[in-house]
Amino acid sequence: MATILIVDDDAAMREGLAETVADLGHRARLAASGNDALALVADGGIDAVLLDLRMPGGLDGIEVLRQIRSRDDAPPVVVLTAFASADNTIEAMRLGAFDHLTKPIGRDELKSVLLGMLAQRRPAPSPSRVEPGGGLIGASEAIRRVQKTIGLAADGNATVLILGETGTGKELVARALHGHGRRKDKAFVAVNCAAIPTELLESELFGHVKGAFTGAAADREGAFREADSGTLFLDEIGDMPSAMQAKILRVLQEKVVTPVGGKPVKVEVRVIAATHRDLPELVSAGRFREDLYYRLNVVPIMLPPLRERRGDIEPLAQHFLQLSAGPEQAKVLTAAALARLQEHSWPGNVRELRNTIERAVILVRGNVIDATDLDHLLGGSAAAQHDNVAEGDLPAAVAKLEYEMIRKTLEACGGNRAEAARRLNIHRQLLYTKMQRYGLIAPEASGKPTSGVGNSDD
Repeated sequence: MATILIVDDDAAMREGLAETVADLGHRARLAASGNDALALVADGGIDAVLLDLRMPGGLDGIEVLRQIRSRDDAPPVVVLTAFASADNTIEAMRLGAFDHLTKPIGRDELKSVLLGMLAQRRPAPSPSRVEPGGGLIGASEAIRRVQKTIGLAADGNATVLILGETGTGKELVARALHGHGRRKDKAFVAVNCAAIPTELLESELFGHVKGAFTGAAADREGAFREADSGTLFLDEIGDMPSAMQAKILRVLQEKVVTPVGGKPVKVEVRVIAATHRDLPELVSAGRFREDLYYRLNVVPIMLPPLRERRGDIEPLAQHFLQLSAGPEQAKVLTAAALARLQEHSWPGNVRELRNTIERAVILVRGNVIDATDLDHLLGGSAAAQHDNVAEGDLPAAVAKLEYEMIRKTLEACGGNRAEAARRLNIHRQLLYTKMQRYGLIAPEASGKPTSGVGNSDD
């Protein structure tokens, strides 16, 4: 049972809210003015506050909210008003209101908002250590292959070509190759080849001398020389114009760059390239040099899309939650929220997941993030997501269908993998591999089996 302070100058409204609060199993305290409310809060024992915006006397609801929220032990406050406006809504939320609701408020809406406020009063979860790695976090078979390849290639000089959809973490792989290798104390320079106008790309990469062209007021080293003895990351190299491709190939072969208007300069730099494009297809179409492709593709690293490593969604989400909220505003994802994250198709991959968690930390009051909070952020309910299974590209649709079939079959079999494999007409080891990929079993090291899916093979 919680104690709810109801602050309203309208006696009928106070009594009506008090009756509903009592019916929901809580204790109501009543205040008819802002001064009375502040006195009761100062006495302690208040778990949540329902605060009217417009009240007579020297203190209106906004000022009462300001004073309550300035306290170290401030309870969560919901502002109620019959006269909502953009100004009072924005100001209330800015000052820390849990929510800003328009009167009259129904029983179900009051129940929901009280649950949210009281969840905020629970002790925040103890933050665990945040590990570096971003998109490289996880224990799925796919991401483990990437981690192992980074370890094998980090100390070498060979060029590395990182392939993967937008948002999968290609720059993180490049930085990991640099950070774990013998060049880690040297410069890491990243250039997005798609973001630089064609006429400026040569100067950006190779530099120029003063007076080489209009606007060249001083010498410029260029990315290759800035990265000398270190690592140069050429992102989105699939968008590089053909003329520049020939010059890049020459640099890779001869280890010499020629600044615009200048003389050749020797460089010693490791090149890592990345693209979301299908380079073999571009080669076939004559839009990417075949010799450059083979020169870059010495050590290929394929980053899987997030939909193919669903077992990594939870650790990634927890990692981004800690990064976004920090130890002072620690938040927790409910089991339903984690399930909702598992069901999303993630067309934007790890970047989309990070953005979703960051938005949730900002927009969700309290320290508990639930599935209903994510429905709004992800653009619809889980049911709607499943109804749209045919939307998007074919691999995404197949992955969503496969995930649902395996999940439902395992539930129907009570977690019996042997029986589930028989019903799905696939080998049991293949079923286990797919369960790992889609996050239907926890990594063995975690010791936390996924709820609802057992391990029995009886």
